[in-house]
Order: sequence, then C-alpha cells, then structure tokens
Amino acid sequence: MMKFALAGNPNCGKTTLFNSLTGSTAHVGNWPGVTVDKKEGVYKKCAEPISIVDLPGIYSLSPYTPEEVISRNYILDEKPDCIINIVDATNLERNLYLTTQIMEIDVPIIIALNMMDAVEKNGDRIEPSELEKKIGLPVVAISALKENGLDELMSRAYEVSKQKRIGSTVLAGTELMHLIGDCKIALEGQKVDNALFHAIKLVELDEIEVKMHPESAKMVEEFKQTFKDDTFGCDFEAIVADSRYKYISTNYSAVVVKNKKSEGQKLSRSDRADKVLTHRVWGIPIFLLILFAIFHLTFSENFLFIGYGLPEGWVSLEGTAAEGLFGEGGINSPGVFLQSLLGLATDSITDAIRTAMENGAVAEWATGFVCDGILGGLFSVLSFLPQILLLFLFFSILEDSGYMARVAFILDRIFRKFGLSGRAFMPMIMGFGCSVPAIINTRTLADQNERTATLRVIPFFSCGAKLPILTAVAGGILSLANINNADIITYSMYLLGVVVAICAVLLMRNTTMKGDVPPFIMELPAYHAPQFKNLMLHLWDKLEHFIKKAFTIILVSTIVIWFFSHFSWSWHYLPDEQMNESILANLGQLIQPLFTPLGFGSQLGSFGWVFAVAAITGLIAKENVIATFGTLASCVVSGFIADEALEGVDAIEALIGATGIGIPALIAFIAFNLLTIPCFAAVATAKAESPSKSSFRWTLLFWVATSYIVGTMIYLIGEWWWTLFIILALWDAAITLIVLNNKGKIHLDGAFATLKSKLGKRKTE
Repeated sequence: MMKFALAGNPNCGKTTLFNSLTGSTAHVGNWPGVTVDKKEGVYKKCAEPISIVDLPGIYSLSPYTPEEVISRNYILDEKPDCIINIVDATNLERNLYLTTQIMEIDVPIIIALNMMDAVEKNGDRIEPSELEKKIGLPVVAISALKENGLDELMSRAYEVSKQKRIGSTVLAGTELMHLIGDCKIALEGQKVDNALFHAIKLVELDEIEVKMHPESAKMVEEFKQTFKDDTFGCDFEAIVADSRYKYISTNYSAVVVKNKKSEGQKLSRSDRADKVLTHRVWGIPIFLLILFAIFHLTFSENFLFIGYGLPEGWVSLEGTAAEGLFGEGGINSPGVFLQSLLGLATDSITDAIRTAMENGAVAEWATGFVCDGILGGLFSVLSFLPQILLLFLFFSILEDSGYMARVAFILDRIFRKFGLSGRAFMPMIMGFGCSVPAIINTRTLADQNERTATLRVIPFFSCGAKLPILTAVAGGILSLANINNADIITYSMYLLGVVVAICAVLLMRNTTMKGDVPPFIMELPAYHAPQFKNLMLHLWDKLEHFIKKAFTIILVSTIVIWFFSHFSWSWHYLPDEQMNESILANLGQLIQPLFTPLGFGSQLGSFGWVFAVAAITGLIAKENVIATFGTLASCVVSGFIADEALEGVDAIEALIGATGIGIPALIAFIAFNLLTIPCFAAVATAKAESPSKSSFRWTLLFWVATSYIVGTMIYLIGEWWWTLFIILALWDAAITLIVLNNKGKIHLDGAFATLKSKLGKRKTE
C-alpha cells in the first residue's frame, strides 16, 4: 500500500485534514521506541487505497524536540511515496520555512494551501497557480474544515507520487553554498541518501548529523576558520535560517494580495474576542465561568437554578415509568437527563433478566451473580457514560475552537510564578480527558525538572474515568445535605485537583526540582467553529475506549469482586446477608484501619470496609470504584430492598445508610481517589516517561502521600473546624523553612544530602 505523510506546523489544520481524509479508518498508536502519538488511517477514493500518516506538528526539521526528530526520521528512513505539506494560507511566509527544508529531501511533495476560506473572508487573495510556478511544487487550495478541494488534492498527490523527485534548495547563491556543495559531494561519495539535505544539516552543525558524519563535520569546522559574517559571525545555523526567510520574503510574499481597505483599519473577529477572553484581569474569571457552565450543563439537577421556590416534585412524573427522568426538585440538566434515560433502559434490562431467571427456576446464587454481580457493576459504570461523553464534547469544542490555546497563554503569567511555563498547561488540560496521552505530551516540555513536576500532577486533573466517582458520591452528599446541585460539588472537586496540582508544583519547584522557567512561545490560532465530523470522531474514540474497558477490565473486576464477596475462606457460598463473613470482607477489614484518618476507616459501621475495598480496586481502573459499589450495594441492603440492583447514586445512598459515613468522609473519599495513584495504564506511561527508576518510585510515593494528606486535612477540618488553624500553622512553618532555605539563611539541602548519604551507607553495609 502506498504511504502519504502529512507534514506541517502546529495549528495549520493538519489533524482536521487527517480526520477528513481517513474518517473511521484512523487509529492511534505510538511511534516505535517513543511514546508520542502516531496516527494512521486509510484514504479509499484514489485508484488504490493509500495509507495516510499524520506526522507530529513541527516548525522545522532540526532536532530540538522529539516531534521534530520523529518527523525527520520518518521522511528520511521510511521514504513515504509523497509528502503532503499543509501550509496555513493566513500565515504563508512562516509556514513555508518548513517547506524549504522538506524540499531538500528526495521525496515527491505537494503543498496543500489550507484555510483559503479564511483568506477570502479577510478580503485577501492568493493565487495557487502563481505560487506553484514560483516554488516549483504542485499547489492545491483547500479548506480542511469545510472539506473543500480534498479530492483534487489527493488526485494530484497520487499523480505526483508516481514521479521521481530530486531535492532542491533555496540556499543556492548564498555565501555558504560552496561549502554545502563540497559536503554534498563528500556524502555522495559515502553513498548517503538525500545527500543535499544531510549536507545542509552538516553545515548547520546539526547535532544528529555531526554524530553520523564526524569526518565530514571537520570540513565545516575548518571552513569556519576562514569565514566571518558581519551579522552572525560563524553561527552557520543562524545564517542558513536567515537566508531561508529572506528568500521566502523576496520570492513568495508577492503571491499574497492584501485587502487594502481592511488592512490596518479594524481588528479581526479573533483579535476582538481576544481583547476580552485573554484580558489580563478578566481572562481567568471568564475561563472559570465557562468551566462552571460546562459542569452545570452536565451535572445539575436544578438546571438554571429554576427549581428554587417551586412546588416540590413539580416535574417528577411520580408514579409513571419515567419518574425522575426530567427532574424532581428542579429540571435536570441535559447531562442528568441523558443519564436518567440510560438508567431507565438498564433498569428495564436488569428487571427483565431477573424475572426470566426467577421464572426459569434458576438457582438464587446464579441470579444474584448475573443481576447483582455482573450487570450491577457494569451498569453502575455505564450509567455515567452520557455525562462523560457530554463533558468530553464540551472540552473538545473548547480545544478545537482555539480557546484552550488562549487559556495556556493567560495562565502562563500565573504558572511562571510557580516555576512552570504556560506550555505545561497543555498536557495538564489533556488530563481532563485521559492521563495517558497527557503524560505522553509532557515530552514537549524542554526542561527535565519541569517535565517531571508536570507528569506528577497530571492525574490531579480529573479524567473521565474518575467522573463516575465524583458524580455518584456527590449525589450521595446531596441526599445527606438535602440539596440538588451536584454540579457545584463536582466543579469544586475539579478545582480542588487544579489547586492541589499548583501547590504541589510550587512545592517541588522550590525544593527538589529547582530550575529556570523556559520561555513560552506559542502561536494563537484564529477562532473557528469546530467541525462536527471531528467532534463525532473524538466522541467515538472515547466511547470505544470506554466500552472496551467496561467489557474487559471492569467486567473481570466485577466478577472477581462478586466471587470473593460471596465465598468464605473454606469456599462455601454465602448469601447476601452473610457478606461480612466473606473473603473480601476479611481483606477489607484488614486494610480498613489505614483509612481511619480520612474518615472511611475503623470509625464506620460493619460494612465500612466497602469504601476501603473500592479505593483499592480503583487502582486497577478508576471505574472499578463505582463498579465495586454497584456489585456490593445490593448485598449490603438485601434485607431492606428485595430483588433490586442498585446503580450509581442509589448504590452510594444505600452504602451511606448501612455504614453511617458522613459528608466530610465522603469528600475525603473523593479527594483520595482523585489524587492517589492513577489507573495501571497511566502508571505504566508515567514509568516510561520518568527519567529513572528512582524518579518513578518517588512519583508513586508522591501520589500516595498527597492523596492521604489532602484527604486527612479535608476530613479533620470537616469534622472539627478548629483543626484548620493547626493545619495552617504547620503549613506556615513548612513554607517558612523553604523560604529561609532558598535565601541561604538555613541549609536544608545539605542536611537532606547528608541524611541521604548516611542512609545509602547503611544500606551498603
């Protein structure tokens, strides 16, 4: 199968084009040996199927970032049949810099002049045929967002791929061209492919190139002794870059005809929006308000707060099959409505299966295993799927519209004070979707200490897997507090994770991970309406991932949990009412005291071990917490509620009644699961991204310690408000010691180093 590679700058529309070309055939993996996303798909409208590879977004083919190395190695080593170079037509000159580098490789190239609709909207004009004549490469005008010109692009790309192409350079005529020619001849004598590209990189004293051809590099060093440029001295890399930009400005800028009427007269829509959304004072409050609106639309049972002051039960449809579907004390938000709708469906399925099994005289244990064990656990997790997808949809809209890039920009001012650049916010915000790609994305950070600190706090940004925990436990808190706004509690827990992350980074960057904050340079893409097709592909990926996990890891977990909760150590089957004598109960009672400082330990009733067990099973997959509750809740209340599988919030309410757990402990339970060791997949990714085994072990300890300390503080302050002053005094003392150490007035670093050395000697002895 032929292979076409998509190459372009970040925010040039490359991913949108990839999704439009490949659709449902797209899949994501990792590049061999490197945990950076590799996207591949198949385009089927040409004479033969074509494999499309989406290379990481890059600004150049120099080895400054892992993405640039990956793209460079793929083009040089894998030898794709054609490179489709996506160029943002609204920023033509900057985008063509990468083009001039790709041109130097012996590979067929076609330029996809993207965002031409935006150019026309601004009243500007670019003639593709004129650019094609000047640059010597095929050029096709497209709009990846509106899917205009894609068939012509792929048709011409297919034709181009059949023709052999020899690399050319825009550096001909520059003062370094003689040296480039000599290097090219030397490399050709060594039978090096793409000799022109390698020669130019060698002249730049490119790190990778010098290691590959040390003898040829000596030629460049010798030439340096006879060369002196008035502007850049002997910095050949700077001279080459300057020559590229001068050539682009001289030869290609003329193809852009600006609209003289609009030029300099008024701000674009994006600029006007940025004056508000990136405002120095109002930018962050607006972001927090947008976040709250998202949570309100997803979780509130009192939509727009119109339930206050109205008759109780005015929309409950009490006594009907749809009772509670539209709301009870108020109107359900779209997220809660969809959740309730799915709940009606899953309840009907469970009831039908239970009735069929009972009528068929199936053994009681088998009925319980299927209805309470398997279906109870699975449906407890699946019941939150609508809210997970809705929340993910909102975040995808913010990201695809260009707003999330602005959030990173406005947060850079704050993050910089904490020892991080705004660039670190991008992997952090990805953590709201899934910690695995978010942790992988820390590779884009330049400083190792910043990378490690960011990696450690990413799980604090609650992912979709933790959402059922937040929503279900928040529902239980609402039942105790007699209010109906779960959105406020859920939103507060998300903010808690963000605040703890910032505090943790501040602590690390002022103690064990000191270092300068690297500069943050980022291009803000123009605002645009997200493409419906792309949003649906994002949601489909999320749904597919969730369903696979539900019917593999979670299904196995629910079966194991039910089995161990219904058998004794002598392997005798135990009915529901004897669950406290089961293997699971004994194990839970063994670890239960560990959680006493957090409020869900020894102080709870006879079934209090359920919370300890749920916290432990959540280490495998966070969805297991609610699956555990769903599997065990029916057993706990079997004496009170007959023949009914409990899911989600109902399961939590049943466990609250059986254990006597209070609101502070429930909030501490959320905090512990939010901040502790993430799922096994995220842990494995963190291990791969950690610089050493020692660093990874400290990361695990950091997660456990943070979750335990924060959970304990929440429980203590919630139960005994006066402990707040003791906790503040302790933190004040710790902060004072850190400040004094950083000012050199005390020497904690030396003391810790001495202690570490002594411990190392004892271990050796």
